[in-house]
Amino acid sequence: MSEKLQALLQRAKLVKMTSDERERQRRGFAYGNTNIENERITRETVERAAAALAEENSE
Repeated sequence: MSEKLQALLQRAKLVKMTSDERERQRRGFAYGNTNIENERITRETVERAAAALAEENSE
């Protein structure tokens, strides 16, 4: 592994994501993985599902 890549990995370990950034990454991950299996899944589908889950968990 190159020194440049090692330095980037070290910097990445120090990043502290906000809860909003973590949620956006979670939704992006969900979209990317589900869209591979089913092209009918859209970002909007994932957003609606995430909103429904958030509402369900807040009750």
